[in-house]
Parts: sequence; structure tokens; C-alpha cells
Amino acid sequence: MSTKGSVSLNMKNEKLMKFVNYVMKEGKKYLAMKIITNAFEVIKTKGHANPEEVFEKALENVMPRIEVRPKRVGGSIYQVPQEVKPKRQLALAIRWILTSARAKSGSEFSNFLANELIEASQETGNAVKKKLEVYKMAEANKAFARFANR
Repeated sequence: MSTKGSVSLNMKNEKLMKFVNYVMKEGKKYLAMKIITNAFEVIKTKGHANPEEVFEKALENVMPRIEVRPKRVGGSIYQVPQEVKPKRQLALAIRWILTSARAKSGSEFSNFLANELIEASQETGNAVKKKLEVYKMAEANKAFARFANR
């Protein structure tokens, strides 16, 4: 499935197909695949040999290991740091990358998506900042970790 022939999506890559489904709006999967293919072409033109490696590295850098969840204990609600399950890690990473790419205004969404993926693979960008905010929150509330298993 390629529009220009230089980059094609690996249909066997489960994370990539999940990403396509998150990009998709109103059931237009072909359009979502076209956007991601164009984003991969932009990544390739910016000097990265394998766009799928950039994509995988970006997801790996954005996936949170710990998050805070509200827990009610004795009439008070505490923000308790807890480990994140792998499925939720992937969902949060994809959501944060797409949110930061969609927040930019301009002409071509695939360019913003490509830039965000490149920045995330280099551990910069808004999606990685979001992950660091979550980690700071967990660090600030680690005193309440004793409530995690109640």
C-alpha cells in the first residue's frame, strides 16, 4: 500500500496498524494509511534510512512505565503512582504523539506527524514532555505508593 512507491506500510506490524486506527477518523482507513505513508516519506527525506525504526523508537521513548491514578482512602482521594500495563503504555504513547501533532496548525498533518515522530525518537518534543510530566507527578506522590494495593 504505497502512494508514491518509495515507502510502504508493513501490514504485519501490529503497533503500526494500531497507530493507523488511532489516526483514522470517521472510518476512513485509506486516508489514515495515506497520511502515515506520507509521514514516513517525510521522515525518509529528512535523512533517516528506516522510518519504521524511527516510529518504533518514538513509541518506546514516549511509553510511560508509571502513572498516577486516583485512589479513595478514608474519605480522601490520593494520587497513587502505579505501574502501567503494556497495552495502556502503547495507547497512551500513541495518543500523546497524535495529540501533540494535531495541536500544531498549518497545512499538512503528515509533516507535523513526521516531525513529532522524529522528535520523540530523539527524546525531545511535546509527547516526551508529557511523559516527563507524568513521571514528575508520580515522583511527587510516591509517598502515597503504600495505598496502591488496597
